[in-house]
Amino acid sequence: MGHPAIIFPAVTELLGRALVQNDRPQRSVKGVCRLNARQLFTRISANIVGVPLIVLIVTFGVNLLDVQLAHAQTLTVLHNFTGPDGEEPYAGLAMDRAGNLYGTTPAGGNQNNNCNSSCGVVFRIARGGSGWVLAPLHDFEGGTDGSNPLAIVTIGPDGAVYGTTAMGGGGCTTDFGCGTIFKLTPPARICQRVLCPWTETVLYRFADSPVGATYPEGGVVFDAQGNFYGTTVSGGTGGAGTVYKMTPSGGGWTLSTIYNFQGGADGSVPITELKFDHEGNLYGTTIVGGAGNGNVFRLTPAGDGWSEQNIYSFLGGVNGYQPQGGVVLDSAGNLYGGTVGGGTQEGGVAYELTPNNDGSWTYGILADFSGAINASLAIDASGDLYGTTYAGGSQNVGEVFELRYANESWTNITVHSFGGSDGAYPIGAVHVGSDGNLYGTATLGGTYGQGTAWAITP
Repeated sequence: MGHPAIIFPAVTELLGRALVQNDRPQRSVKGVCRLNARQLFTRISANIVGVPLIVLIVTFGVNLLDVQLAHAQTLTVLHNFTGPDGEEPYAGLAMDRAGNLYGTTPAGGNQNNNCNSSCGVVFRIARGGSGWVLAPLHDFEGGTDGSNPLAIVTIGPDGAVYGTTAMGGGGCTTDFGCGTIFKLTPPARICQRVLCPWTETVLYRFADSPVGATYPEGGVVFDAQGNFYGTTVSGGTGGAGTVYKMTPSGGGWTLSTIYNFQGGADGSVPITELKFDHEGNLYGTTIVGGAGNGNVFRLTPAGDGWSEQNIYSFLGGVNGYQPQGGVVLDSAGNLYGGTVGGGTQEGGVAYELTPNNDGSWTYGILADFSGAINASLAIDASGDLYGTTYAGGSQNVGEVFELRYANESWTNITVHSFGGSDGAYPIGAVHVGSDGNLYGTATLGGTYGQGTAWAITP
């Protein structure tokens, strides 16, 4: 058996066929409710098929130094999840201007029959005394409320917390619903207690009409006008997922679909958040489609609509496949991301896409991994990249890595190897804080085996 890489739940028949044909694991999104994360990870094996070559790839002139250097930094566990306060976080953390951290867990919280177990929580971690204190902001209830949030949350321009749930909402004929978009509003007055109530508003409930968008597994991103955007892994006119826009309207919000994936060269099953460039274009990834191994796409405003361009189709094997995380951009407009599989170590690659003057893009591999990159990379002010792998590291239960650029080459540095007591099997992205520290989550491990939230200081 290979590494324990995980593919997030997807619900389209197209994805199911693709994964079966390629001997890759598949899991219906319903499995998030019917199985807890530990059971899900146990049942999903590392059957990602790669080509076991031992050559070192240097693509399109990108110099690679992949030596797994050690980098002395200190990890502090901010919180050990217990179950009632959250269980087995998938996503990374968001930070507000005051330095408070926010996140989600797909399970945990109050027990609820609507989810055949617990439905997940949104939490905040704030400094308290000499340490950090976690406060649950909302326990999802399933039914018409959402359930099982898989994505990172976004701090809106109004200070509210915005996010999605993969299930719940009551808008589908399926047992557990097709997902929601929610908003959490802080108390109107300054609260002096640790546990202060936040008000949840369900902004949209996805429905399985013939062309309805369903199952949002990624987060949302705001534009300068106060609209926000996200993706669904299925539904739409092509049945292969959508990109949607939420627009403030009459005291509420209106959803419009700005792109319907058709499941071919344009891509299929987008499961992560989008990113804007400085010109207002949107970038994202799909895990199926393109040449069959996923792709990177761009959406450009065109008149009253949007035009989609397939920037790059992954080729599989040492080239990498299934970019489960999204992309990040540097100041020059280059894109960076990671894949779940492929590469010389068969555990994914970190890649760069560089725009050319003729409108094409050049693909380069920055590093190969053994443990699968499941989330987007993070970039700091100097242009260095950070991420997590689900496995790998000295104990093979995951690591935090840095890709440092100097002298026209990239060096892969292991920042921290998880050992179990401090967390294990991280899936979510790293957040580079305004204080220069790194923040994130581990899905399992910790004192109670339910995962941890952590910080790494230089």
